[in-house]
Amino acid sequence: MTTTMGWLPRVLRWGFTVFTIFCGIGAVAILIVLAIDPKLPGNANFGTTQVEFLGLPGTVSLQNSTFGAQLAHGGLSMRVNDAAGLFEIVKHTGLPVALLHVLFFMLLFDLLRRLFRNVGRGESFTKPTFRLVQIIGFSLLGFSLVSAIAEGLFVHVLLDYLAHHTAVSVSGMAVRLPDAQEFHFGGDSHLGSSYFFTGLLVLALSEVFRQGLALKNDSDLTI
Repeated sequence: MTTTMGWLPRVLRWGFTVFTIFCGIGAVAILIVLAIDPKLPGNANFGTTQVEFLGLPGTVSLQNSTFGAQLAHGGLSMRVNDAAGLFEIVKHTGLPVALLHVLFFMLLFDLLRRLFRNVGRGESFTKPTFRLVQIIGFSLLGFSLVSAIAEGLFVHVLLDYLAHHTAVSVSGMAVRLPDAQEFHFGGDSHLGSSYFFTGLLVLALSEVFRQGLALKNDSDLTI
């Protein structure tokens, strides 16, 4: 048991270090794309790609600024007439949301790296470790709220654009996409987020660390 506890914290520490570096690289890559602000060429042609959606085969294509998707079975087809506008929305609204996630995970992995560094040193029930667990819990709770707002905004903008620039048909019959205002975005969606409940669980564990630290201090004073 002692051997297991000896190497496992080191492995986790270095693993979280690698994840932190990868997240940092991802954040820099997103920032570079936002800074360069590339545009979709008017004659863009990426050809046709075979895809599978809900178990049904289909195709996706981008030709001359028209983005289209069609299922081979079920007669469902969708065509976005201004793919350049869709590209701009994904770039200016979707990428910042992705950057938010990458930065959060970089912070989370760094906190976990520091946590398991302390554990590897035998400093599990210490004030710095207790603070790290608390910060992780509050970070998860805060991220669940902020990400819900950011993702809701992105989906709202995306649906609003698709409603005005997309032609949808089912078995040859045109279907009108509802406006973004017609969709109900639940304000309590963050309460169902796994990050929210994980944050609550981590805060509960932080109380265990706090009580363990108090018992350790009492034991040290007794000795």
